[in-house]
Amino acid sequence: MKLTTTMYAGLLGLLSTSLMGCAVASSQAQTQGLTAEDIWAVKRPSAPVMSPQGDRAIFSVTQFDLDTDGRKSHLHMLEVGSNEITQITFDDGAEGNPQWSPNGEQIAFTARRGGSSNQLFMLRTDGGEAKRLTDLPVGVSAHQWMPDGESLVFMAQVPSDFDGDWDALAKQQREQRDSHVTAFTTENRLYRHFDQFLTQDSYPRLFKVAVESGEINELTPGWSRFFNIGGGVSYDISPDGQYIALTANTTPAPYDSLNADILLLRADGSGDYTNITEGNPGRDIGAVFSPDGQSILYGRSLRSDFYADQINLVRHDIASGDTQVLTEDFDRTPGNWQFSRDGEQILFEADDRAMRSLFAMPADGGEVIELYRSGTNSGLQQAANGDLLFVHHGLVQMPEIFSLSADSSHKQQITNLNTQLQQSIDWGRVENVTFSGADGADVQMFVVYPPGFDESKQYPLLNLLHGGPHGNFGDFFHFRWNSQVFAAPGYITIMPNFHGSSSFGQDFTVSIHGEHPTKPFIDSERAVEFMLERDYVDPDRLAAAGGSYGGYLVSWIAGHTDRYQALINHAGVYNLMGQFASDTTAHRGAAYGGTPWDGLDDMLRWSPAMHAHNFSTPMLIMHGELDYRVPVTQGLEVYGVYKGMGLDARLVYYPNENHWILNPNNSVHWFGEFQQWLDRYLGAGPR
Repeated sequence: MKLTTTMYAGLLGLLSTSLMGCAVASSQAQTQGLTAEDIWAVKRPSAPVMSPQGDRAIFSVTQFDLDTDGRKSHLHMLEVGSNEITQITFDDGAEGNPQWSPNGEQIAFTARRGGSSNQLFMLRTDGGEAKRLTDLPVGVSAHQWMPDGESLVFMAQVPSDFDGDWDALAKQQREQRDSHVTAFTTENRLYRHFDQFLTQDSYPRLFKVAVESGEINELTPGWSRFFNIGGGVSYDISPDGQYIALTANTTPAPYDSLNADILLLRADGSGDYTNITEGNPGRDIGAVFSPDGQSILYGRSLRSDFYADQINLVRHDIASGDTQVLTEDFDRTPGNWQFSRDGEQILFEADDRAMRSLFAMPADGGEVIELYRSGTNSGLQQAANGDLLFVHHGLVQMPEIFSLSADSSHKQQITNLNTQLQQSIDWGRVENVTFSGADGADVQMFVVYPPGFDESKQYPLLNLLHGGPHGNFGDFFHFRWNSQVFAAPGYITIMPNFHGSSSFGQDFTVSIHGEHPTKPFIDSERAVEFMLERDYVDPDRLAAAGGSYGGYLVSWIAGHTDRYQALINHAGVYNLMGQFASDTTAHRGAAYGGTPWDGLDDMLRWSPAMHAHNFSTPMLIMHGELDYRVPVTQGLEVYGVYKGMGLDARLVYYPNENHWILNPNNSVHWFGEFQQWLDRYLGAGPR
């Protein structure tokens, strides 16, 4: 067929339109909203570890693989000043917890490297192959160098009757694996934690390994106590190497309550120690020696029935035993506290008004000064030139290592691990607002708008409710509840930090004790009303979603309002009676205002299960089998009630996940289920 002029022009027009569409699609592909897959492409830097000389830092970078659900972590060295970064380990596995030798010439780290558990390795900083330091039948962790550089302290889990014979322990483990008995027996109140049952008759202990000979000696012989129920240990070695100040649980079985104390342990292998915080019924944690070795800095809370009780910094004089509370006038909880290199200041981080900021104060007490506020900042370390290194991230910032000049005037991004990915994302605008909540109190909230937001149109609203309840939705790059992923398809996403949230002072945090849902529910609804005053929010397309305590609020909402078109409940508490199957029950009476044996009626008032007759809003329920914090029966029960009532509900069950969804492909699936439920009942984007 002969091509006429008219046909040719039409073909050119069609081709032009097609190419334009391709160009638009290409542009959108380069700057699309954040996706769940993007989250698992983010490279995650660990906190930097500064060399003793303060001129170099080591950190690990973790990457995940969606094809295999696996991960790799490699160590990198940063030269302070030039900001030159060099990768120094390359093994096909996970390498972490790097620790500098006192002379700065070697780095000890943990890795599996073909084994079944983490072992200690040592690498010279001038190059070469890593040397294995331990080859034990149990994993090792939490290692630190002794000040003389001739040995390292580490932690390992061993039976209570362990006598130093590692070969006998290996034989005992083989016999246990060959046994066909799988029963777990206990008479303890606390017998499991998060997603693990506590080991029977096995406890963590501290050991010391000689660098040259490999000889291992025990520092806590015969100990049968937990350091931290959640695993790990916090300790510091005195500058002269004579003592170890460590945090340990001092409450005996059956663990009706837990009390963490600071124990001053002799490092000679005798196991002798002094409890320097015996008089405090609350937690004492995070002991750090002063550079001169004459005092110990630690954190102290006063209550044993409140996990988020405010922590104050305390300085303990070793010679006299005198203590001084340093932060009584600072209505926030410090974290990662440390002495400055010259010993004249204390540096720390603290959650403050939904951000995690950097602070300093005189070492002998005095005014607390904010050094830097924006987003979330953690892993604080000080270089020899006074600069601070830390990991920084936020609602629109993937994690990177940054530095802050000694005079706090200049912040600089040091790593560019995620810069290309960061720049490829069309980030939703973030607004920080305050509204009037329960009792007229100010309530802070972040609002995340979808990419390409047009205020002349109406958008659906997603109300995100955080867990805890004593936590917060902060200026934080969240890998599980990422508001940018939720907003990207076209949802205005709000994150109210309701009564009970941390980082707004002790009174605000404890204000919900004994009346668990009321003020947070009022705050949640006023947050929605605050947004409905804006014409671009569609009043007919509202959803609420939350996990853990946030899921509890979702079930409470289901029984107390029908204003929402959809609800999403992840690992949420439904029946307060059922929470006495949780891994921890000691603080629930204070939180709920009653227990099944004392104040049952008061407790049941705040149980969403008692208001099931009011349910009507469609609910998505997601839960993991290995969730011991909020047992999976909580999710199954609310789902069963919904289906029994003939209501719209969908159950998403993960047999290999705990309270969180941690496996990459399960996480992508979880985000997909979340968005599909919203799309079904609200529809994404503007009208």
